[in-house]
Amino acid sequence: MLVLGIESSCDETGIALYDTEQGLLAHALHSQIEMHSEYGGVVPELASRDHIRRALPLIQKVLIDANLELSNIDGIAYTQGPGLSGALLVGTCIAESLAFTLNIPTIGVHHLEGHLLAPLLEENPPHFPFVALLVSGGHTQLMKVTGIGEYELLGDTLDDAAGEAFDKTAKLLGLDYPGGPAVSKLANQGKKGRFKLPRPMLNSGDLNFSFSGLKTAVLTLANQNGNDLQTKADIAYEFQEAVTEILTTKCMSALRQTGLDNLIVSGGVGANRRLREQLNLATKRKLCHVHYPRLEFCTDNGAMIAFAGALRLNALDINKRNNSFTVRPRWDLAELEKPLPT
Repeated sequence: MLVLGIESSCDETGIALYDTEQGLLAHALHSQIEMHSEYGGVVPELASRDHIRRALPLIQKVLIDANLELSNIDGIAYTQGPGLSGALLVGTCIAESLAFTLNIPTIGVHHLEGHLLAPLLEENPPHFPFVALLVSGGHTQLMKVTGIGEYELLGDTLDDAAGEAFDKTAKLLGLDYPGGPAVSKLANQGKKGRFKLPRPMLNSGDLNFSFSGLKTAVLTLANQNGNDLQTKADIAYEFQEAVTEILTTKCMSALRQTGLDNLIVSGGVGANRRLREQLNLATKRKLCHVHYPRLEFCTDNGAMIAFAGALRLNALDINKRNNSFTVRPRWDLAELEKPLPT
């Protein structure tokens, strides 16, 4: 089955073609970072309008790259939620319109399920069951994954997500948007040991997270120690160390509590080099394994949507298609159902 994937949940337009026999055939992405950087964050209306401009040319591009035609597509997967309402509607309308014209099935994909399954696109994918860390600008969650649609929430953030804390810290330090890469880059110039930030909930006894207090502690440090470049770099270094220590400790606790030895890490913060270093060391010491998607699939992309959709489309009864749809800006991953056997 050849599946077209459409991702439009926020500020990236991602398109991909995935074949259940041949694998990923082509993918393309347009990021809106440059457009939104002027405003210091994503402007929803601008994001929606840009998806309208970019989606169809990107679909044409992946078809050309794969040497295929629209008529070759067997199904279309699109991000149904969570995300920005207007942005989700753009991808959904395009998917349903194309599917109606081609008389092929569609499937709405949960954005986080796409991220969660992205490491399975790699050459040596993890096998079920495993623990998953979903860590991005909007989410920081630990899940026990026993199969497609079988997700048990182990821990969640009680306030800010890790990526959100990176973005807010970047703003406090006067850095450009997006904040995560900017803080990480500055942290490379920082000195170890000058500052000490708290590690909220590190020893809480559960698998939940909290990053709001860490952000406040950064503000206090910045106000007390000036704003010269080295001071900012030292704060950025310590902030990154605090976040990576919290995430690593919680991941290892989740593996220990579940008795599993496979960990996958997905989402934009999963591209952070220091986090990967710490997780690689920790899992090696405990004789466990950690898996990541390639860097280009850590952020939002069409490949993960096409892949997740392909895994579910076989269970769809084409005769019951009616092309009705709805978007779900808020959508709990635990609400997803396990696909029916075919």
